[in-house]
Amino acid sequence: MLNAIIVDDEEFARSSLYFLLQENCEQIHISGIAKSVAEARSLLSQNTIDVIFLDIAMPGENGFELIPSVQHSKAHVIFTTAYDQYALKAIKANALDYLLKPIDIDELKAAVDKASKHILLNKTEQSRAESLQNLAVNLSDRNEIRKISLPNGQGYSLISIEDIVHIEADSNYSVFHLANREKITVSKVLKEYEEILPEHQFVRIHKSSIINLNYLKEYNYRNGYEVLLKNGEKIAVSRRRASDLAEKVRSYTSFDSEK
Repeated sequence: MLNAIIVDDEEFARSSLYFLLQENCEQIHISGIAKSVAEARSLLSQNTIDVIFLDIAMPGENGFELIPSVQHSKAHVIFTTAYDQYALKAIKANALDYLLKPIDIDELKAAVDKASKHILLNKTEQSRAESLQNLAVNLSDRNEIRKISLPNGQGYSLISIEDIVHIEADSNYSVFHLANREKITVSKVLKEYEEILPEHQFVRIHKSSIINLNYLKEYNYRNGYEVLLKNGEKIAVSRRRASDLAEKVRSYTSFDSEK
């Protein structure tokens, strides 16, 4: 049995989630319900909590301001939110869990099952705390994603986006090629990272490739469409993405010169 709290300022949202959990997630015991971050801190100080269902948009302190308190516990956070493009991008970049309102029963069950497995495998330690801390940094100025968390077998690898040279698709996996020649394989499709990474800096040049324009050395049409990266790798560019690449290079060159 996992002890959980619900943190949401809306009465309907609190009661709806409570009943969904009661009816569909027998491994969850609701230890408390909070209408604010302040009430949530009090619950965390008085109870051992395994899972926090945390609303993002709340008056006064928003859900992200609870993160420092969560980092000192082993609680698994599942964010609950209406659509906020930047917040969701930051949550996805840090491989953290979320549920979109109105909450779907199947998605709720999947999130709870995932939390249960992480807790049983003791995967809520340092790597998850780092992901939460990085989320707080990402959201402090809401400018752009600077680091992403990549799930690995033991936890997460926190990677600076500046160290990503390119990403290649391998079936339903994505392989990250880093500046230090390290490769990290993640069980997510390329499209997820295309949506997360800053679009002025990262460009999809093929159905199986995304490149970081920081590492672009040359692009040409001598041997078909291709790019040459600073590490010496050559990667094909699909014909339908060639014009987009050229436009992104022009825009990025202008963007970079204005920094």
